[in-house]
Amino acid sequence: MSLSSADASVRTRVQIPLTFADGYTTTARAVTFDGLADGREHLALILGDPGATPLVRLHSECLTGDVFGSARCDCGPQLREAVERIAEAGGILLYLRQEGRDIGLYNKLDAYALQDSGLDTYQANTALGLPEDARDYTAAAQMLAALGVSELDLLTNNPDKPRQLTGHGLTVRDIVPTGVHSTPDNLRYLRAKAEHTGHTISLAG
Repeated sequence: MSLSSADASVRTRVQIPLTFADGYTTTARAVTFDGLADGREHLALILGDPGATPLVRLHSECLTGDVFGSARCDCGPQLREAVERIAEAGGILLYLRQEGRDIGLYNKLDAYALQDSGLDTYQANTALGLPEDARDYTAAAQMLAALGVSELDLLTNNPDKPRQLTGHGLTVRDIVPTGVHSTPDNLRYLRAKAEHTGHTISLAG
């Protein structure tokens, strides 16, 4: 792989039982790493029985959505969906510490305030002098390589994720879309993702 000059290694593997608010339960094998390019504490959750070409999701951390159930985004429902689908198919969820498309929690909330005045999610970031999407998936590719994955099916609606992974030498065999988790509070956000960055999200109206 193209990452041979910056290899990461597995640090710890530990089993964690997971329980979600709707009662769904499963068991994950959590994996931590040494040597990741960005030095952050990203986490891999191995779910089910991964085969030679596992189902993989790159999920960027979203405190408001994942933990507090915010309806301003679709992150929490996507995380819940991904865990079950990956557990059934056998694969890996990479939980990446990239809050707010990697602009950070406080900046994300500043951007929310600008969205309340009429800007969309991308316009708000640029109005703050920040990138529309600052995420780099080098560490994600390193994590997969450390787990022995060179080919995968990717669970995503975001065309940038397979593009970046392919650039790091991984083979994305298939792109599997997630469900559409729309609410009155996140519809404008989802529409911006579909129209501005080509996310494969089908929205009515």
